[in-house]
Amino acid sequence: MAFLSDKDWFNSSASNIWNSRNKVDYLVNVGFRTPIVLDWAIRSNTSCEEAQQVTSTDYACGDNTNCINSINGPGYLCQCKQGFQGNPYLPNGCQDVNECDDPKGNPCIGTCNNTIGSYNCPCPKGTHGDGRKDGQGCKKAFPVIKVILGISFGIFLLLICISWLYLIIRKRKLMRLKEKYFEQNGGFLLQQQLSNGGSNLLKIFSTEELKLATNNYNEECVIGQGGQGTVYKGILPNHQAVAIKMSRIMDASQMEQFINEVVILTQINHRNVVKLLGCCLETEVPLLVYEYISNGTLFHHIHQNNGILLSWEDRLRIATETASAFAYLHSKVSIPIIHRDIKSTNILLDEKYIAKIFDFGVSKLLPTDQSQIATLVQGTLGYLDPEYFHTSQLTEKSDVYSFGVVLVELLTGKKPVSFERPPEQRNLATYFISSMNENRLFELIEDRFVDEKNVDELCVVAKIAKRCLSLKGEERPTMEEVAMELQNLKRLRKQPWVQPIEEESVSLLSEPSEFYHVGDTSEQSSLQRDTILSMNFPR
Repeated sequence: MAFLSDKDWFNSSASNIWNSRNKVDYLVNVGFRTPIVLDWAIRSNTSCEEAQQVTSTDYACGDNTNCINSINGPGYLCQCKQGFQGNPYLPNGCQDVNECDDPKGNPCIGTCNNTIGSYNCPCPKGTHGDGRKDGQGCKKAFPVIKVILGISFGIFLLLICISWLYLIIRKRKLMRLKEKYFEQNGGFLLQQQLSNGGSNLLKIFSTEELKLATNNYNEECVIGQGGQGTVYKGILPNHQAVAIKMSRIMDASQMEQFINEVVILTQINHRNVVKLLGCCLETEVPLLVYEYISNGTLFHHIHQNNGILLSWEDRLRIATETASAFAYLHSKVSIPIIHRDIKSTNILLDEKYIAKIFDFGVSKLLPTDQSQIATLVQGTLGYLDPEYFHTSQLTEKSDVYSFGVVLVELLTGKKPVSFERPPEQRNLATYFISSMNENRLFELIEDRFVDEKNVDELCVVAKIAKRCLSLKGEERPTMEEVAMELQNLKRLRKQPWVQPIEEESVSLLSEPSEFYHVGDTSEQSSLQRDTILSMNFPR
């Protein structure tokens, strides 16, 4: 038996070894352990770096090896790379080790995939890690995508539920609010009066119908605005054009009277009154739905440059139609109606330029057993009855005064109030009365109307206007009387062979009779001026 050993370490005699039957047992029994030091290297005067620079035949290491510089003298050693085994000094001495083939030494927990010089251990689906027994292994992966999808779906369902609940609550709230407004606006009272024979023609519109008709009250649909509210043009589902008036906030104490007025207006059947088609009581303030009149206001055609130039014949006809309508309201309906806001902007013209009275927002019903009612003064500057302004007593004659101002507008083409005119001419009614008293009527009348065939008519209409503008209501004619006189004048125009006496026409310009007495001019001027300068008129 031969072995390597330090000579100073082994002390046993040779006879002991040779006399033993089992030499291996002897070596084990005597605790055979001997230190051995082997030093192997390619002994050349080159390092790894230098050896790798020369021709490949002089480099001792094969493929898949690592070169290690010797630490015990010159030279270098060759070693197979990790994952390879064999003789590193042969060209193909280092071969790949398939770690996955060793059933006991398999480094992977699950699947093992061998690679050149290494291996990988993919974790099963739903887990993550390096898959190695000596590493992190495979742990169940947190289902991020599933959790995100689940949370997202849950949030989506929650939002749908919240939206659904919000819509239901909002719908119920709107329904309760509509019911509240309907009751507050006298809806039940109106229904009762309609069922008792008030009218079968009035339609009660829903909020949705009118929103749809006006494109949710789009500003482009606005056709008029004033102190009493805003008017929109709307198109109903049957393609009928309507005017929808949205009033200002209404006092609850006025609601019963408002309903009575609505019922009365539905009974009005006059060709020169804009017809009320229906209303909506489901909003904070009632909405009134009228027939749509296409050609704008009389004010527009008298005072605006882009309006149609109305002839004197047209103006006389419009005055006659308007007077007829107000006479109807004062004396032909079951309960007289005082309009209280007669002005040229509340007289509309249809496609044939027929006059239509509009806007009964501040109108009052006059009980048949009363000739006047006390009320808060309302009206428009320039049209307001001075007597009504000072006494707060509203009568039918208050409408007569306002109509007189409209007549003067038709005669002169001038606005009722204009601060562009001299102080003594700012109020048209006062200026008109003073002009008549001073025989200067034709200085005021629109020039294009003054010719021989119109003189008589202009004088008659001027006298009617002057009577209407009397400071004392008792001296003013009724609207029936005004309408009758204008109709007679219109009838005379159609019968040219009937000519009024010229002297009477001249008399109308020069000498006011006692029958048409309107009081002292200075008194009237002072009173009118006070009315304009001292009063802030609500509209």
